[in-house]
Amino acid sequence: MIELGKMQPLMVVKKTDFGVYLGTKDENVLLPSKYAEDLEIGDSVEVFVYKDSKDRLIATTKRPFIELGKLARLGVKDVTDIGAFLDWGLEKDLFLPFKEQTCKVKKGRSYLVRLYIDKSSRLSASMKVYHELETSADYKAGDEVTGFAYEHIDKFGMFIAVDGRYQGLIPAREYYGNIEIGDEVSATVAEVTPDGKLRLRTRKDAYMQLDEDGENILRMLSESGGKLPYGDASAPDEIRNCFEMSKSAFKRACGRLMKQGKITITPDEISLK
Repeated sequence: MIELGKMQPLMVVKKTDFGVYLGTKDENVLLPSKYAEDLEIGDSVEVFVYKDSKDRLIATTKRPFIELGKLARLGVKDVTDIGAFLDWGLEKDLFLPFKEQTCKVKKGRSYLVRLYIDKSSRLSASMKVYHELETSADYKAGDEVTGFAYEHIDKFGMFIAVDGRYQGLIPAREYYGNIEIGDEVSATVAEVTPDGKLRLRTRKDAYMQLDEDGENILRMLSESGGKLPYGDASAPDEIRNCFEMSKSAFKRACGRLMKQGKITITPDEISLK
């Protein structure tokens, strides 16, 4: 049986001037001559089967960057009125429909996708990969991990595919808006849930983060002429959006900077001394 979207060994059953046919007499697919040099009837060759621009089954000895049922991070070659087209290592680009995007994709950026067969029996890509990701008991709290951001839902947070294959989440309360879908993310495992999902955080423990937060506040003050319209009375969301930290972290960092004599703070403003 010839399988669409997979690498598979097929036997040569017929030779022509433009290539060879693989499979059986009743079910076969063309392997163009540029991939069929020195092949004879009865030979077996490993090929990938997809559809060409005229919607015909075609075989290639090239191995694509993704196969059916698997995940891969692919680059966007073009964005059109009907969707995006991804580079998957073959001559015909892979289509990513608008309805399968978890954000508005950008040309030149890469996104984690799965390969599926659509209702028209064509191979397409989808950024909706949650149900394709695995859970794991191989991680523990404190582990440093990397992964790819693939979806953001306000009430939950930013979803991360850890190592490109495991379910991870930066909860909304820990997400500070500095990560875009498609980004490669470095994080720390905060918790492994009983069902093997990973709760992540991108900020260090408070005592380790304090110096970095203080440096960022001083840098932003310097770049803003020495003053910023944020202080003790500022709303937590305002602090989060400007400084990418919680209000409590902001107050801790400002408190240390005040003790060091580097800033002054009022209910509505911080400024360099």
